[in-house]
Amino acid sequence: MIASVRGTLIAREVAGVIVEAAGVGHFIEVPLGTYERLPALGDEVMLHTELVVREDAWLLFGFDRASDRLVFRRLLGASGVGARIALAILSSLGADRTVRAIREKDLAVLASVPGIGRKKAERLALELGDRLDDIPATSGAPVPSSPAAAATQALLALGYAASAAEAAVRRLAELSPDADTAQLVRRALSELTRS
Repeated sequence: MIASVRGTLIAREVAGVIVEAAGVGHFIEVPLGTYERLPALGDEVMLHTELVVREDAWLLFGFDRASDRLVFRRLLGASGVGARIALAILSSLGADRTVRAIREKDLAVLASVPGIGRKKAERLALELGDRLDDIPATSGAPVPSSPAAAATQALLALGYAASAAEAAVRRLAELSPDADTAQLVRRALSELTRS
């Protein structure tokens, strides 16, 4: 198992990042929160990683916080939740909000994630409700959202597919790191309606 990767951040792509360590470039898929907190290209980065082996591929997922990787692992333990759904949950809600939503059985929040319907939200809350007790979560107060995460949520609420919304926001956040939520939403809408 590859538990972590430390190296130079050499690429930030819509689908993930490339970290070069010991002369090897590792393609690592990351949730939106981790992507936003990454350093500049050329800087050193350390990611806690989870290797997911499937019949057709070996996929490496990375997190800037060990607690995020732990939540990812627990999500993978739920029936019907694969790596892509777990990554979508963390990209949409973040680790703290995910833990709170599952503990509190907040099905509306869980079902707001693309790919998670009401039944899957119920299953997540039922299966994982008592398996997250060792993971610290913030209080019930709303977690402040970054402009990119808020913009992605706004696009999802408008009915855009998660992959398209997240890709558009990532591209725009990379081009304009100081853009606020409204600017990102406007620019993303313009881009998404052209395609």
